Amino acid sequence: MTDEFLRRCSDIAGTTHVLTTLDDMAPYLTDWRRRFTGKARAVLLPGDSFEVARLVKACADYRVPLVPQGGRTGLVLGSVPDASGEAVVLSLKRLNRIRALDTVNRTITVDAGAILYHVQQAAREAGLLFPLSLAAEGSCTIGGNLATNAGGTAVLRYGNTRELCLGIEAVTPHGDIWDGLRGLRKDNTGYDLRDLFIGAEGTLGVITGAVMKLYPQPKAAITALVAVGSPQRALELLTLMQDDCGPSLTGFELMSDFCLRLVASHFPQLPRPFATHHPQYVLVELSSNESEQHAARLLETAIASAIAAGIADDAVMATSIAQSQALWQLREHVPLAQAVAGKNIKHDISLPISRIGDFLAATDAKLHKAFPGVQLVTFGHLGDGNLHYNVAPPIGVPHEDFLANQHAINRIVHDSVDAFDGSISAEHGIGALKRDELPRYKTEVELNMMRAIKAALDPLGIMNPGKIL
Repeated sequence: MTDEFLRRCSDIAGTTHVLTTLDDMAPYLTDWRRRFTGKARAVLLPGDSFEVARLVKACADYRVPLVPQGGRTGLVLGSVPDASGEAVVLSLKRLNRIRALDTVNRTITVDAGAILYHVQQAAREAGLLFPLSLAAEGSCTIGGNLATNAGGTAVLRYGNTRELCLGIEAVTPHGDIWDGLRGLRKDNTGYDLRDLFIGAEGTLGVITGAVMKLYPQPKAAITALVAVGSPQRALELLTLMQDDCGPSLTGFELMSDFCLRLVASHFPQLPRPFATHHPQYVLVELSSNESEQHAARLLETAIASAIAAGIADDAVMATSIAQSQALWQLREHVPLAQAVAGKNIKHDISLPISRIGDFLAATDAKLHKAFPGVQLVTFGHLGDGNLHYNVAPPIGVPHEDFLANQHAINRIVHDSVDAFDGSISAEHGIGALKRDELPRYKTEVELNMMRAIKAALDPLGIMNPGKIL
């Protein structure tokens, strides 16, 4: 059966686009953090939506499970196959076209395999902005961004990937193409099928194309790093900035002092904006469609008010694009510094913004009591309630030994998230990594509705099996 199935796949995509040797398949089988390597019957590389549909139909006919894959930058094992070797990987890397750009409707239509950076660049060349921005933007794809409903640094102003999408094209588990590529802001004609696929991590079908929103290119972007005494002060600063700066507030990123010390230790070439250490730092960015002077005055006035009110302790404003980029590099190098320092236990969580300070105080205390000496690497998109709450081993404890505590640490963190009405996944998804955690934090009503949708759309259970449910 396998030989017959693979011959059919070769007839559809071409022999060179059906990879079967371990050496050829290897790049598609390991997750982004290189902690897990799965197995596959083959890696399929279709060239367009029609080939995707025919390959999915072949998988359905032969009851072969398939794992849709974009840029493979996910962190929850959502885009790699399991260890059984039963599934095929369906990589969309060849579906990488910019299909159309409408400057009047302010939309861009792209293949699902289009690299995020290339979409940003195409918008920029047209004098417009595609605002989704992630650390992995040079590798991640629009289809993957949609499948996980990715967030990023500009969610505060522009929303998650879901909010940036007007329509999608998708292949159903039966091998049918649904063409929903309509650039409409309003379409109230029944169930929103688009939203079923967005965030579903490839478990309900394969996204092959999308219509994404574009925005005016800001005339200026001004950045500052603000030192504050606590997460609660950072929340007070957020309120002040929102009141004083309104929709100009584009980014609001929280970083603990430990984060910046970690960056300074492993990347000493990066700037050290302050002569003394402060408990917390907030990276603030304002963008303006008026002028650079207007944005600078707005930010300066807001920061001065924060310092006068005792909310902020100090601040450094970038006065050039290079300085702004250097401040952003501090934030972007936090996960890189973690990787250099060694393995740690990561949590991508979201909370009601007003409860973040209390959550951090309570959860930090619980972890220090259960695991004395643990180092907490806390940073993230404070403006939308998304924290990356990572736990590193005490000094002197081998990282591999510390990872044996992952289940217990996850339980403390996730139970605390639940107690504060938060979510155990903000922007990375569930995948296989958090699948077994989900029943503890989702009600049976929610899970039953999800199972019903899965059964209705994918009755054979071939779409990305073992993920989410």
